[in-house]
Amino acid sequence: MDILQNFIDGCYQDPIRKKYLDNIEPATGLVYGQIPNSCQDDIELAISAAEKAFPQWQATPLEQRADILYAIAQGIESQLDELALAESIDNGKPISLAKTVDIPRAASNFKFFAHACSQFASESHSMTSTATNYTLRQAIGIVGCISPWNLPLYLFTWKIAPALAAGNCVIAKPSEVTPKTAALLGEICQTAGLPKGVLNILHGTGTNVGSAICNHKKIKAISFTGGTITGAAIATQLAPQFKKLSLELGGKNPALVFADCDFDATVEQVFRASFANQGQICLCASRIYIERPLFEKFKRALVAKTQALQPEDPLAQSSKMGAIVSKAHLDKVLGYIELAKSEGGKVLIGGEQVHLTGRCAKGYFLQPTIIEGLTNKAQCNQEEIFGPVITLHAFDTDEEALALANESQYGLAATLWTNNLGRAHRLSEQLNTGIVWVNCWLLRDLRTPFGGMNNSGLGREGGFEAMRFFTESKNICIKY
Repeated sequence: MDILQNFIDGCYQDPIRKKYLDNIEPATGLVYGQIPNSCQDDIELAISAAEKAFPQWQATPLEQRADILYAIAQGIESQLDELALAESIDNGKPISLAKTVDIPRAASNFKFFAHACSQFASESHSMTSTATNYTLRQAIGIVGCISPWNLPLYLFTWKIAPALAAGNCVIAKPSEVTPKTAALLGEICQTAGLPKGVLNILHGTGTNVGSAICNHKKIKAISFTGGTITGAAIATQLAPQFKKLSLELGGKNPALVFADCDFDATVEQVFRASFANQGQICLCASRIYIERPLFEKFKRALVAKTQALQPEDPLAQSSKMGAIVSKAHLDKVLGYIELAKSEGGKVLIGGEQVHLTGRCAKGYFLQPTIIEGLTNKAQCNQEEIFGPVITLHAFDTDEEALALANESQYGLAATLWTNNLGRAHRLSEQLNTGIVWVNCWLLRDLRTPFGGMNNSGLGREGGFEAMRFFTESKNICIKY
């Protein structure tokens, strides 16, 4: 039995009240470990450690701070195999995906912000012959970082790295569903020489630990990635407290496929955007709009590729599709498939739970699913399913495609598939999303702002946007 500990003040510690939660492997449906069910007392320990560490960490020269962050990145890279295995077991994703995407990106996050902290410049404004203004960007102090279960280490480090680079101390909470790689990160930070108390990792539920982090008076900023309902609750709680808040929430992302697209490449990439990580990425395409002359041909090709994609044991090197993260989430996704049928949708392929043999006999596996025949206002087109389920729709004009895509409460990402440059520019500007990919998907430059509109969140992450969030600006005016 793998029993995890909290990471507080530079060392691993049992939860004060000795209470634990079961950690279940999605591929087997079996308990394989336990994690701390932390409480307010554990948070107070972490806050105390962060308070002691902050003055020294804030005063640490940028070059030294950058060296430590870079050493953490190297530590992640040196443990690629161990971390990928832990991620695959914990999350249910194919180990090949964890090894080629999740863990390398976690290392890249620390590398990027190790460099960014020394390039983050302040502004100066001269009032001719009168005065000069300059802006300081100073660390906030203690900040809270709360990350989700779908890309556990990838998104955990995406928040922690810029917070540390800006000179803050961090109280971090990984998802209780996928805690393993976050726990391993503490050891990597020890080896890299991160001072005690600068990063504290607490395990537990959102109700207990997450809420307590958000509401603690000594935590001055919260960066949260997760569901829209939870994000709305956090925003409601924090508004009267005047804390800085960054929310990266849900998505119901459209893909607009035009008849002039590069057909084979578009089929391949839309397929990838639909079902990568079992569809459990906030950026996955879930509403596929196809220009009518291409609709039947594209549908046949997409169904054929989907038919060849079968869930396997995520630890198998051949696995391209693993398990859904939990029994509760599997039931939710299956419920949406049944809802789609009741709304008039036709399941073209998939839609059923998969029962494997051997060690995965009790695992949470689901066929990739394609549905057509739903109206754009159907619940399954308006609510985030967050699983391997996509819907297909035909459109006739650019204006209709744009209207269908924008008819959503969400606004995270969209993809455009066309060789018409004018159309690409025009529609990209008019789509109500924070990110638009043209003839590609999930092609990320870490310098660019990341985030969504409407119910997809508040604020932006990435590059200097993240550095700005994790600092307070102060203007200083000096008269000549």
